[in-house]
Amino acid sequence: MDSMEVNKGIAAILIAGIAFFMTGLIADNLVRETLPEKPVLNIATAPTAAAGGGEAKPEAMPAIAPLLAKADVKAGDQFAHKVCVACHTFNSGGKPGVGPNLYGVVGGPHGHEQGFNYSPAMAKFKGQPWTFDALNQWLFKPSAYAPGTRMTFAGIPNAQQRADVIDYLRSLADNPVPLPAPEAAAPAAAPGAAAPAGVAPGAAPAVPAKP
Repeated sequence: MDSMEVNKGIAAILIAGIAFFMTGLIADNLVRETLPEKPVLNIATAPTAAAGGGEAKPEAMPAIAPLLAKADVKAGDQFAHKVCVACHTFNSGGKPGVGPNLYGVVGGPHGHEQGFNYSPAMAKFKGQPWTFDALNQWLFKPSAYAPGTRMTFAGIPNAQQRADVIDYLRSLADNPVPLPAPEAAAPAAAPGAAAPAGVAPGAAPAVPAKP
């Protein structure tokens, strides 16, 4: 190969490099990145504090008594045997599973299952009755009702569904406790709220029961 051919090859490479450089330079000037003045997605975040600067307070749950008045025991039965059956038994004299047997739980004391190894979080309520309001708070969010409980169930957020389950649990007794009068019920306290001294958590003032 003579020197002329070599020079032609070198020249071709140089021209190609210059052309590539010029193409990129022209493209940079023709196409400019324009950032939007406002973000495309505006992701709202929940407020962390109340308007007065303090912490936001949890909302009170609806009163359980009016919901119990229209509760569906069959729906509660179906829910319990779909969800709760993984840890609990419901028959009279049934052996406990991961959790205690639930026969006679409504109106019975916390820690009603003799010999069951309750967590310290639940043991501190021992002897206090499982009122309708207490069960309402417990089933809404067990970890808020008894912080440190070993029960990993997240809870039942739907108020009427909780009432259905509670009414089904009420039926698990030789003599079911009477339902409270719906017109006399007061709203339940917010989960985790301190109960007055000598009153079981979630317990409402005594009201006349339906005949």
